[in-house]
Amino acid sequence: MKKSLGTKVVAMPSPVWVVGSYDDSGKPNMMTVAWGGIVCSTPPCIAISLRKSRLTYTNILMQKAFTINIPSVRHVAEADYIGLASGKDTDKFAATGLTPLKSDKVNAPYIKEFPLTFECKLLHTIELGAHTQFIGQIIGVKADEEILDHNGMPIVSLVKPLISCASDRAYYAFGEYLGQVYSMGVTLRDSLMRI
Repeated sequence: MKKSLGTKVVAMPSPVWVVGSYDDSGKPNMMTVAWGGIVCSTPPCIAISLRKSRLTYTNILMQKAFTINIPSVRHVAEADYIGLASGKDTDKFAATGLTPLKSDKVNAPYIKEFPLTFECKLLHTIELGAHTQFIGQIIGVKADEEILDHNGMPIVSLVKPLISCASDRAYYAFGEYLGQVYSMGVTLRDSLMRI
């Protein structure tokens, strides 16, 4: 029997992404977010949700651009720190030793040490309540060569992305390989079609 938990934000897992942006003086900033995901394939779009009090919120509205940087498990301490410190009074790049690089696609920095980056131009903002959703059109993707397969696509086991869980407020490594999308259910689909 299921037990009602009321209204809670306990969907799992959540990505651990680091958003890169520039302030009004061109200073790079980064912020860790867990509320985000791919929201459209054509045009390719990604969304994140931020509170208005965050420097990144102001930066994205001003620059109309941001990057999504995927940290690997080896950067869990840095990703956590980036979510704890405020860019309003801390240079998070200097504090963590991470390197900001200027995107050649959008007016936002990306993080050299993180294996995968999405360069986004701001497409829409949606006021939701405590958070505002920023929908960015993916203008470019940058990836370390060593995480790519023979077709030039990122391999999740080499990226080693972090995930988080809202219910226990913890970080986790990515899980085990189970099978290919649109193939695991083929046997079930075919048996149901015979009924």
